[in-house]
Amino acid sequence: MIIDMLPTILTALITTIILEMGVLLFLRERRAKVLVGSVVINMLTNVPLSLWTLATYPSWTQVIIAEVLICCIESAAYFLLCRNRRQAIAYGFLCNSISFLTGLVVELLCILLGVYIPLIYS
Repeated sequence: MIIDMLPTILTALITTIILEMGVLLFLRERRAKVLVGSVVINMLTNVPLSLWTLATYPSWTQVIIAEVLICCIESAAYFLLCRNRRQAIAYGFLCNSISFLTGLVVELLCILLGVYIPLIYS
């Protein structure tokens, strides 16, 4: 049930928002509409991705294809917010790459260390 997945989905969403907000701030983005837009964009893309991965256990190829698709969608959304194609593509791909790689590192460390985290493996 979706209610059982809620802690995992919220953890992934909140972590992603924190990481991607950090990337935007590191890149010196200060416009409120872009920063708030980032939160909304992530709510619209991260939640469906989390539901899909938890419900279907996709292959790595499918996950990478989904991540590239989400990078494109988020870059388009950033373009609507900042009207600068180069900046929008950089934001979409940098933010998603960093949050995806962070999640991957955490997952691999948990596997290597034999640590079971219910929020990751539920």
